[in-house]
Formats: sequence, structure tokens, C-alpha cells
Amino acid sequence: MIQENEFLTLLIGIGLFIFIIFNYEKLKTLPAMKIILVGLSFLLIGWFLTILEEFFLEDLLNLLEHLCYIFSSIIMAVWFWIAIKQKEGAH
Repeated sequence: MIQENEFLTLLIGIGLFIFIIFNYEKLKTLPAMKIILVGLSFLLIGWFLTILEEFFLEDLLNLLEHLCYIFSSIIMAVWFWIAIKQKEGAH
């Protein structure tokens, strides 16, 4: 059975991506915006997988979901490091 919080998280994530698509021109001024998109994409994939695992391949999809969260965390940490380095270089 799908948990309500997981479904709502997925809907919020989809809304976030729609917002990013419509505001990409403004957002691409952020440092390394493409890295942020990759990190957020892994999060969104993880959120999709958490819903799909309720229907089939529970163990495999659960593993893939958590791998997506790990990759997203690593990618966002890399983005943070790049953003800090760019800010230090600007001074």
C-alpha cells in the first residue's frame, strides 16, 4: 500500500521540477546549475522508485531507491563545494 507521505513527496518533487523548467533562464545563473539538476533528478528517481516498489520488485527497487539518495547526496555535496570555491574565487 502506498504511504501518503511518499506520494505527497513525489508530487512536491514533480512540482519542483516543473518550477525549475519554467524558471530555468533565471536559475541557470546559480553556480553549476547542471550539477544541481542531476542531484535533484536522482532524488526524483528515488521518490518514483519508492512508489513503484509497492507494486513489484520490492527488494531491487528499494536498493535502487537508496542508491539514488546516496548519489544525490554526493552530487549535492560536490555542488556545494564548487559553489563555495567559486565564491572564494570571486573575492
